[in-house]
Amino acid sequence: MSWSLALLASATLSLPHDAEAAGRKPVRKAAARVEAKLEKSKTARAVRTVVARRSVIEAEVAPARQSFGQIYGLHSTSDPLELKSSVALVMDQDTNEVLFSKNPQAVLPIASITKLMTALIVTEAQQSLDEVLTITQDDVDTEKNSSSRLAVGTRLPRGEMLHLALMASENRAANALGRHYPGGLEAFVAAMNRKARELGMDDTHYAEPTGLSSRNQSSARDLAVLVKAAHGHQILREFSTSPEHAVAVGSRQIQFHNTNGLVRSGSWDIGLQKTGYISEAGRCLVMQADLAGRKLIMVLLDSAGKYSRIGDAERLRKWLMQGADGIKAVVPTGG
Repeated sequence: MSWSLALLASATLSLPHDAEAAGRKPVRKAAARVEAKLEKSKTARAVRTVVARRSVIEAEVAPARQSFGQIYGLHSTSDPLELKSSVALVMDQDTNEVLFSKNPQAVLPIASITKLMTALIVTEAQQSLDEVLTITQDDVDTEKNSSSRLAVGTRLPRGEMLHLALMASENRAANALGRHYPGGLEAFVAAMNRKARELGMDDTHYAEPTGLSSRNQSSARDLAVLVKAAHGHQILREFSTSPEHAVAVGSRQIQFHNTNGLVRSGSWDIGLQKTGYISEAGRCLVMQADLAGRKLIMVLLDSAGKYSRIGDAERLRKWLMQGADGIKAVVPTGG
């Protein structure tokens, strides 16, 4: 007999005979409920233990999913700054002079850097920023099953969707922008690829407007061209560099923050930026910034580690501020 049944049984022995007879049935029911709860809790603990042990085993046995850059061996390319990004490029915005390069022609997935082209297409189409768009089930991510703070049914003006897509990298907002383009999503993606050709981005291909698909691919050289084009639009500069922004969703105010912590740094003067991440792409970052008295475009792709793209940007900044003494641009070895 378990301790719970013994406890209940001893309690019944102290009752008068008539009370015991009257109370035996509910006591037995109570005992059964206690026993069921105990068994359930023991089962739950056992399941949690098995799951935890399995997770540890899987973490030890199964390697982390590799990025395309890792698969291609791009991380074996050495550079004087020991960057964690397998692809890097620093270019003078005015003269197109390349100050630093590492595998700049490698074509890789670009994750949410995609949203920079998405925003450029919406802006140049001159669609009304006041038109209210609705998040639908079509905007829910079935590619990576990523979460979103914009629930199905959320209604926001196009301008707010654009702001959230650039600043907070909101996937549902970016997809909604594409869906509400004349001709729908298919026409929008066609416009993205057409714009890439117009800009001379010959290494670039887009499959959708969010960056969740690894089929969205580009090179550092192409992305530098995109940053330069996007920087020409004041609204893209403003929206992409907002430290935070609140939007009214129904009766609630939801606060969003910039995915790039450098925009809050007093040591950076950033004119435009976009971050990106999916496992196939690694951590990515593109920026336009005023550094060392020059307007520069910086591209970092396939960085290994959650904070490594920020660390790489800081290394490049320090190198540039010191005058790049004794360091020449790295000769690209990637394809």
